[in-house]
Amino acid sequence: MRTKKTKSTARFGPRYGSVVKERVRAIESKQRKKQKCPFCKKQTVKRLSKGIWLCRSCKKKFTSQTYYIKS
Repeated sequence: MRTKKTKSTARFGPRYGSVVKERVRAIESKQRKKQKCPFCKKQTVKRLSKGIWLCRSCKKKFTSQTYYIKS
């Protein structure tokens, strides 16, 4: 019997266990969606790298938490 592979953790296959994969899936889904800019208040901020964020609307580059912007 095969189980359905879902979302971004499908790349791990049967390794690491379901709890760990669920935590990774939650973090990655948060970090990859667009965040709200603290300057212009629009949903246009994307993560460039660890802790570095760029607002595509007001063109500001700033730092915040690693995976998502601190509210």
